Amino acid sequence: MYAVVYRWAMGTFENEAVPIYKAVQVVIEALTTAGFGGHAPWSSVQLNFLMLAMNVTGVLLMFLALPIFAVPMLRQAVQSGPPQSSDLSDHVIICSYTARDDVLRKELEEVDVPYVIVDEDPNVVTDLREQEINAIQGDPERVATLRAANAPEAQALVADVDDETNPTVILSAARVNPDLQIVSVVRDHADAPYHRYAGADEVVQARQQLGEALAIRSMRSFSEKLRQVIDVDTDLEITELLVEETSPLVGRTIENASIFDRTGITILGVWVGGKFVVSPDPAMRIEENTILLAAGNHSALEQVEARPLPPHNDDCTRVVVAGYGATGRAVVKALRDEGIDVTTIDLEAQEGVDVVGNVNDPETLAEADIENARAVVLTMDEDSPTIYSSLMIKETAPETEIIARADRSENVWKLYNAGADFVLSLPTVTGEILASLLADSTEILTPQTEFVRTETPAIVGRSLHEVDLRRETGCTVVAAERGDELVTEIGAEFTVEEGDILIAAGSEEATKKFLEFVGERDHEREASPEVY
Repeated sequence: MYAVVYRWAMGTFENEAVPIYKAVQVVIEALTTAGFGGHAPWSSVQLNFLMLAMNVTGVLLMFLALPIFAVPMLRQAVQSGPPQSSDLSDHVIICSYTARDDVLRKELEEVDVPYVIVDEDPNVVTDLREQEINAIQGDPERVATLRAANAPEAQALVADVDDETNPTVILSAARVNPDLQIVSVVRDHADAPYHRYAGADEVVQARQQLGEALAIRSMRSFSEKLRQVIDVDTDLEITELLVEETSPLVGRTIENASIFDRTGITILGVWVGGKFVVSPDPAMRIEENTILLAAGNHSALEQVEARPLPPHNDDCTRVVVAGYGATGRAVVKALRDEGIDVTTIDLEAQEGVDVVGNVNDPETLAEADIENARAVVLTMDEDSPTIYSSLMIKETAPETEIIARADRSENVWKLYNAGADFVLSLPTVTGEILASLLADSTEILTPQTEFVRTETPAIVGRSLHEVDLRRETGCTVVAAERGDELVTEIGAEFTVEEGDILIAAGSEEATKKFLEFVGERDHEREASPEVY
C-alpha cells in the first residue's frame, strides 16, 4: 500500500515517474530503517511527511511484532517438549504407557470413552502423539500434573507405573478428585493391600487372574463345556478351530467366509485376544490366531482351513504346570481347588515344586510324564523358553494340549506356530480386565463363561428379539433342543415353542439371572436347569 501511495506521490508532488519495483524498494528501505531510498532528498513537504510516516511505522512494527509474533514463535521453536495439559472431560486418565494400555485404549475407543495417557518420558509422549494417540508429558505422582490432565473433570484413573509408585499416584489423584474411580495394576500379589489402603477402588492382579484363566482353560475347553450340556443325540460336532496366519479365513468377516454357509457350519463363539464373544456379529472380522467355537458335521468341519484343537481325554485329569512364579502358583491353586491332580516343574527347588529341572530338558519332561497329562500349562516369565518348550512338547507328546502364557503380545503368533493350542498374553489380559472395569461391555466374557440348559416356560411364544435376553440377563442363547433336534441357527427371529430347551452362555451371575427370568411360570411345569 505504501508503494502505491509513494509512486502516486512522486508523480504528483515531485513530477517524477517511478516504476513500481523502485517504489517497493524505497518502502522496504524506509520500513526497515536500512536507508532513505535512492530518491532522497525530496523537495516537497508531502513526500518528506510520507517518508517520516514510513520510518515511524517501521519502528513501531519492530517493537510490536517482535513480542507478539516473533518471540512466541522463537519460544515454541526452542521448547521441543510435548504438551503438558489436557482439556478433556468425563475421560479416563492412564498413568504411564505400556503395551497393555494399547488394549485398554482400543476398548475405550470402541465405546467412545475419551482418554489421555500421562507419561514422564517426553520421547514416549511424542511418539504417541505422532500416532495420533492422546497423551501429555508429566510426572503422574504430582498433583499439578493430574490437575493439568483435568482430573477434576475425569471419570476414572488407571495407575499403571509400578508397585511402589502407584500408591503415590493414587493418593495424589484422590486429593485432586475424591470422587474419581481409581484402578491400580499390581505386579506382586503381596503389594495389593497397600494399593487399597492408598485409596484404589479396584486392584488388578493380572498375573494371578491370568493364571486362573489358564487353569480354567486346562480343566475344560468351551467345546467340552457345550458338548456336556447338550442332551440330544445329534450328528453335529462341537469343536474349536484355530485360524492360523496362513488360513484363507484371515481378514474375512464371518458372513463373508462362504465356507460356513456352504457347509452348514455355525459359529457359536469366538475367542480373540483376551476375550470370548458368544454368538459373534456376522460382520466380525476374523484375525489370525482367532479360535472359533464351531458346530457342524464332521465332513464339513474337515473342509475348514483351520487347525482343530485337540480333544481332551476325559479319563485323564492331571495337568502339568511348568514355571512356579506368580502365574504358575495361581494356576496350581485354581486347579487343586477343583480337585485336579497337578505336577509342577521349576528350575528352583521350593515348596510346591514336584520336578526340579529345565522344562526344555527331555529328561525333565519325561519325569513329569507329560505324555499322560491332560494338558501342559507353560507359565514361564520369558517367551523364548516358552516357545522352545512348545516345540519340544508338541514333538514329544502331540496329543497333550499346550496352554501357554505370553509375556509380550507380539510373541503370541510365534507360540501358536510353535505348536501351542491356546495362548493368553499378559498385556492383553491386563488390558481386557481394565476395559471391563472402565467400559461397560456385555460382549466381553471371561474364561469363567458357563453354559446353562433349561426349559423356558416364561417366554414361550415370544421371539428372542422380543424378549431381548442379552439386555435383560447378560446371557446369549447359542442353541436350542427342539424334540430330538439340536438347533444351532439361533437368530433374533427365533421363536420359543412349547417344550423347547434353550442353551445359553454367560457369567455365573448372568446365568442365574437367565434362569430366574425364563423360569417365571404361569403354570405348574418345573424347569430342570443344568449349569456347566
